[in-house]
Amino acid sequence: MNWVWIIAAVMLSGAAAVTMFRLLSGPSTLDRLMALDTFVAVSMCAIGTWAAFSLDTTVTYSLTALALISFVGSVSVARFRVPDDAADKDDRS
Repeated sequence: MNWVWIIAAVMLSGAAAVTMFRLLSGPSTLDRLMALDTFVAVSMCAIGTWAAFSLDTTVTYSLTALALISFVGSVSVARFRVPDDAADKDDRS
């Protein structure tokens, strides 16, 4: 049964690495926002996997906190962000 946990850890680490690359190299603000949401989701999956592996349910409170914070953060950034094209036009004039 240990090989299941090892495979899950490798897959979650790979997903986090690919998502972090996209977060750092995203060409636009929305690309970075989507990568950040994906990274939080991968982190939540990792916490859930750890809770299942260790049979410790005290870490599940952090899942609720991450879900609420990421939702509020995503909505606020999407609501108040300046379009990338508008920022470029202001710099040129």
